[in-house]
Amino acid sequence: MTTTPTALAPRPAADPTAPPGLPGEPLAPAAESLAGRLAAVLAEVLGVGEVAPGSRFFDDLGADSMTMARFCARVRKAGDLPAIAMRDVYAAGTVADLARALAPDDPAEPAGAGQGGTGGTVAGAATGTVAEAATGTVAEAATGTVAEAATGTVAEAATVTVAESAAGVVAKNATVSVAHDAGAWAVNGETVRAPALDPAPIQPPAGATAGLPRNRPIARAVCGTMQLSWLVAYGTLNLYVLLSGFQWVSVASTVADVYGRALVVGCGIFTVWATLPIALKWLLVGRWRVREFPLWGGRYLCFWIVKTAIRANPLALLFAGSPLTVLYLRALGARIGPGAVVLTRHLPVCTDLVTLGAGVVVRQEVHVNGYRARDGVIETGRIGLGDRAYVGESSVLDIGTALGDDAQLGHASALYTGQVVPAGESWHGTPAVPSPVTYRLEPSAESPDGYETDEPDRFRRRMDRRDRARRVGYSLVQVATTVFVGLPLSFGLVEALLSRGRLEPLLHPEHMLLTDRWIYLEAALAVLVWTLGLIAIGLLVARTLPRLLARGLVAGREYPLYGWHYGKHRLVARLTNIPGFMTLFGDASDAVGYLGAIGYRLRPIEQTGSNFGQMVTHENPYLSTVGRGTVVADGLRILNVDYGPRTFRLREARIGARNFLGNHVVYPAGGRTGDNVLLATKVAVPLDGPVRENVGLLGSPAFEIPRTVRRDTALGLLTRAELRRRLRAKSRHNRVTMALYLGVRALLLYLILLVAGLVLEFSPVHGPVVLPAAAALLLLLPIPFWVLVERVYAGLQLLTPQGCSIYDRAFWGHERYWKGPGVAFVALYNGTPIKGVLWRLLGVRVGRGLFDDGCLVPERRFLTLGDDCVLNEGSNLQCHSQEDGAFKSGLTALGDRCTVGVGALVHYGVTVGDDVQIAPASFVMKGEEVPTGARWGGNPALPLEPADAHAVPCSSDGRPPRGLPTPAPCPGRPFAIGHAPRTITPGDPR
Repeated sequence: MTTTPTALAPRPAADPTAPPGLPGEPLAPAAESLAGRLAAVLAEVLGVGEVAPGSRFFDDLGADSMTMARFCARVRKAGDLPAIAMRDVYAAGTVADLARALAPDDPAEPAGAGQGGTGGTVAGAATGTVAEAATGTVAEAATGTVAEAATGTVAEAATVTVAESAAGVVAKNATVSVAHDAGAWAVNGETVRAPALDPAPIQPPAGATAGLPRNRPIARAVCGTMQLSWLVAYGTLNLYVLLSGFQWVSVASTVADVYGRALVVGCGIFTVWATLPIALKWLLVGRWRVREFPLWGGRYLCFWIVKTAIRANPLALLFAGSPLTVLYLRALGARIGPGAVVLTRHLPVCTDLVTLGAGVVVRQEVHVNGYRARDGVIETGRIGLGDRAYVGESSVLDIGTALGDDAQLGHASALYTGQVVPAGESWHGTPAVPSPVTYRLEPSAESPDGYETDEPDRFRRRMDRRDRARRVGYSLVQVATTVFVGLPLSFGLVEALLSRGRLEPLLHPEHMLLTDRWIYLEAALAVLVWTLGLIAIGLLVARTLPRLLARGLVAGREYPLYGWHYGKHRLVARLTNIPGFMTLFGDASDAVGYLGAIGYRLRPIEQTGSNFGQMVTHENPYLSTVGRGTVVADGLRILNVDYGPRTFRLREARIGARNFLGNHVVYPAGGRTGDNVLLATKVAVPLDGPVRENVGLLGSPAFEIPRTVRRDTALGLLTRAELRRRLRAKSRHNRVTMALYLGVRALLLYLILLVAGLVLEFSPVHGPVVLPAAAALLLLLPIPFWVLVERVYAGLQLLTPQGCSIYDRAFWGHERYWKGPGVAFVALYNGTPIKGVLWRLLGVRVGRGLFDDGCLVPERRFLTLGDDCVLNEGSNLQCHSQEDGAFKSGLTALGDRCTVGVGALVHYGVTVGDDVQIAPASFVMKGEEVPTGARWGGNPALPLEPADAHAVPCSSDGRPPRGLPTPAPCPGRPFAIGHAPRTITPGDPR
């Protein structure tokens, strides 16, 4: 039997009954030697002569997370020291406690041997069995070995008996029987259904990646030309439909005639938008298969066209969270059971590889793509969700993952390739580990779909009929509202604005736009009136109408999905989550007034001038409470709703006072945090355990860190009088920023309006030529416009990497830079070679061969990308950080051939070597140095061990979860957890 690489075993947890090590407690010889070497490295990083092993990193030495990240990188580079990560630093607190946890139990064993510094070993015998290590890892009896195939999978009916170790890592006499057949795994006698995974090993096509040159300029040029041609052709088709329909509607003489014509045009537009992506998918791709194919080839071009058509469909965005989304995915080839609830806007692309069981709930912002980009290829793979499975908010499912029946994945979590959540279990974290929390809303006896009855089967059938009736009725109402109200009203509104807004000459060819200078002036006046008028109307609607709709929605009560209350709930969320308003008012004092006006509970208010960033969303503003003095960065998502397969329930989400919330935090109702808490970037807010106060939380799953450090406090230290003066000055500066924001966008609207006028003027005579030219012009016009705006803003603000107070003018300039240039237009070129050119024009130092499938880059001039980098959808290269009153920014550089996974975030001050892969949903903390050829993953990111076999993931306490089936291999190299979290008993627990 051939032994394949596996995940390295974690160090056993310390005995919780033993007294904690104290700073003055003598160290064992091995730990004392290791402590001396670690202290020498830390002293060199801090630039001091000596570091006492018992000194606390943050309190006594004044270090911060950036400094400790450099310390971890320096230790990893040493080679003969144990590999450590920021989680270890925060858990230990001192060099002495760090050495106690990392030092080998056997003094003869060199530090760092075995499992990458975790302190234990897995010794393999010649026959391929696993022998018991001295530190108490898994022992395997000769009679109970695991039969292993050549590919490293678990053979059928293999049985493993695991005895209790000395350290109590594995439960006593635990027996795990694993067997699988086609489409299912048997675990301890129970079946874990994962029909989307193929039990047979799947090998990538021969020659798919071998010998493939990464830099293929000719292939990129041809593919880019074809992609640009498709965008122009698609735009031309939409222009033709809209222009023809508008001209036909505009000649109507009566209101009834206008409505009738607009209704006909609306039906035509609805039909085209609903059927075109489906037709393209079946014509260009057929059925998706598990395979790899290189970027920029013919197969990739077909993939990109289908992906763009599916994601850019206006109806898919309009009907997000509707039963029509499920019908749309079924028409695209997805296998979806009855009663599935799909709320995410990131719809699957490789739909034939996605299976959703009956009663599945997939929440918003979930990435379930069915593909990923890596190493110059696109890899497609299966994703399976069993019956009644639940996927939490902002989670990522990589290819080759599955959830069994009644399994749950928590918010802000991720499953890596090869991970399967067994039936009935709840997992969370990045990568996911077992969790005690129930995320799905279970129907109660008092709910409309409660199951307590003397005739449960009959009752369930009646509920199924009611559920189907609600879904059909809700869908019909949505279609009717769109076709009979939405589209006709849009045509009528545009016609009224043009005819009543001093732009009527544009509708008549006899008025020449190029020769009548008064039209230009009238167009500018009309744009100004429209901009201010629409803002006023939008604010009025957001302030009043949602309040009326929300009066019938009671917190704590369960309502049926797709009923009258669900429709009101969705409408309230849409009307109070208008992105333009939050972008306009965010990062300024006016954000507090806007959020308070739409329903947030913010009293009493302690104004900081930057209480809320530009991206703050919620599900119900009237059930969102933010305490006094709390500061929120960008990307906050407040969850006020619990979803089940049939019902939903509103709940209040309460964020405590004097909190700081970093970027991209998902805060659910019932979050166990109180006052004076730091929620770090991408943290998973805990839903169990005690209420955390006066601490910081980092990671997914979250663990405690210091609330703040000395340097960050000093950056925000001001007297009360100086604070008031700076706050007034910042408010004035921010209002000028808001005016510039509106002016720049009004100018772009004015230019687009002139292009539309030219199209209307020349289309009657030169229609076949004018429409493609107009589509190309509208497609390319934003590029020079926003590049010019970017360079003007960047030049005037003099942006440089720095650390300063939020009341410093340097930070105000940074806020103006965030708000001024618009980079949303680059999303149109996701997955094209043009994206690299655009980033270069916008200030990013970009190498050759960039593949960007949808990355966010807030500070373009602070980022350097090497050759042939791959940036997956939803990734974020963020070169700044804010904490309370302190702001810091720095340079980030990625080497050649780096891959950033779906939803991953790389912070500022990070250096990534060549050929590095960062796993999905990971968080690479500030100041990290990722060595060449490494694979990192997790939140916070840790070094991962590359493996040819799919490794069993570890739980939060370092133990492999009981009953985890071994999934079938998928193409590509999976990520194996090589540096599992360790439990460290600190000498001075925080």
